[in-house]
Amino acid sequence: MKFDLPPSVQKLIAARNELKAHYSSVDLHFTLDGNLVGDLGEAIAAELFGLKLTGRSNEGVDGYAPDGRSVQVKASGTKRGAAFRPVEVKADHLLFFHFDYDGCYGEVIYNGPEEPVREFLPETWVGQRSVSAPAFRRLDKMVLEADRLQIISEAN
Repeated sequence: MKFDLPPSVQKLIAARNELKAHYSSVDLHFTLDGNLVGDLGEAIAAELFGLKLTGRSNEGVDGYAPDGRSVQVKASGTKRGAAFRPVEVKADHLLFFHFDYDGCYGEVIYNGPEEPVREFLPETWVGQRSVSAPAFRRLDKMVLEADRLQIISEAN
């Protein structure tokens, strides 16, 4: 499912795109990643799906859906997938967004239970491990409609 990014995010992306165009001769990309992309993902998840965000205090759970499910949100501006860190608390549900900065839109790549995604990760590890975008897309096709979070409003 694709969606337009909210107007405030579109302004940020437009500024990024202007920088990218200005410095195109030296091939600078001005990628938005790290904490900023994660924060954008959580903010958009709150708008689209009505999540009540927890803030930075709850590792492994970014918010709660209107039906009470705990939710982790992952977001990326690349096509590589999402990184996970080992955490003690696992969420009931996972949302994974891809942001297309050039097109100024977002896409929900995965909207389903977190458990099947965690099966792509080792039982224990140190640092970060990633789950690829194609793996998320395959898993998303297997999610029953009743197991998805429902959109409560458009992001913009």
